[in-house]
Amino acid sequence: MTGLGLWRSLRQNASTVRFNRTEASGAVGDLGTLLPLLLGMAGRCGFPLAHALLFAGVAGVISGLTFGIPIPIQPMKAIAIVAITEGMSVPEILAAGLLTGAVMLLLAVTGLIDRVNRAVPRVLVRAIQLALGLKLLFTGFGMSVGSRPWMGSDSIALTAISFALVLWLGSSRQVPAALAVLALGFVPLLISQPHLFALLHLGLDPPSLHSISKSDWIAGLWRGAVPQIPLTVLNSVLAVSLLSADLFGPRSAAPRKIAFSLGLLNLLLCPFGAMPMCHGAGGLAAHYRHGGRTGGCVILLGLVTIALALLFGSSLMPLLNYYPRSVLGVLLAFAGVELVTVCRDQKAPRDILVMLLSATACVATNFAIGFLLGCVVVVLIRTRERILAARPTSA
Repeated sequence: MTGLGLWRSLRQNASTVRFNRTEASGAVGDLGTLLPLLLGMAGRCGFPLAHALLFAGVAGVISGLTFGIPIPIQPMKAIAIVAITEGMSVPEILAAGLLTGAVMLLLAVTGLIDRVNRAVPRVLVRAIQLALGLKLLFTGFGMSVGSRPWMGSDSIALTAISFALVLWLGSSRQVPAALAVLALGFVPLLISQPHLFALLHLGLDPPSLHSISKSDWIAGLWRGAVPQIPLTVLNSVLAVSLLSADLFGPRSAAPRKIAFSLGLLNLLLCPFGAMPMCHGAGGLAAHYRHGGRTGGCVILLGLVTIALALLFGSSLMPLLNYYPRSVLGVLLAFAGVELVTVCRDQKAPRDILVMLLSATACVATNFAIGFLLGCVVVVLIRTRERILAARPTSA
């Protein structure tokens, strides 16, 4: 994928995107992943929320035009989780994003990502998708039910109503389910905490170039980029490409194009305060599950986040912090279900066993260990098959 090829994609896909209610519904389907991680980095690490929203919106518009299908813009999960749980400074987070983006761009420009794609067995990519789907499902369930009161503005009762609303509306084109659920979440805020809306005020501090020291680069490399790069290759490139082929056939996104896109976006935008960004399989499943079928889905989300950032800047933080996690959890859980269902094409008992073992290890430990375990099992099975095939048959 070259810069010229990217420009041609932008021109070609601009005429294929659609803007309608179902695309708008698909746009909000991935908020269950985006908002908790972004708010966590903003609250824990002081990450500039308004600038992150602004650049995520810019990246979403570019992604929608580049691919023509709803390839999502998400926070890099390993970096975000380390930043939230262990604490990382803003320059360290940006350094981790820049380093990961540089590796992805290198893999795309040299074509090495295609070799990786050919070398990784399909069943192991399915295992990564299954593990991620289960993690989304469990995380969504935890957000919606765990430690929630039975009644209130962020409660199990609101979870039940949101869940019932998604099931009732289904794939309705008249009233898209995700939009209805998103709107539902603002109702208890208006009733219980109307002062949050009064805190909104106009204005955005202009982004500026961040300074990154040598120690920030070192910390960003070991704490953020090293755990993120394997996850980016497997989930943000290979799994996204395979899932896009499942969902969109000939309109699917090639691994090299995906790696080039996320590498370039991070290298161009992270220096100015963009969150480290990736294209996740869970996000693609979420957009598709809630109605997204073209790049218009992520373009709409991008335009909305750009508008919110430009209009209200950091004053959005209190409102977004109090948006019901029970509602976001329902959206996240349904995205997990969508991702799990694409793994049903593994029919052979051997492939099912490998997929389940690898996915279980991913969920129980981390994606790198689960993937390596899957590789070992695949090698052992193939070695056994070669030994059996080489044995002379008895007369």
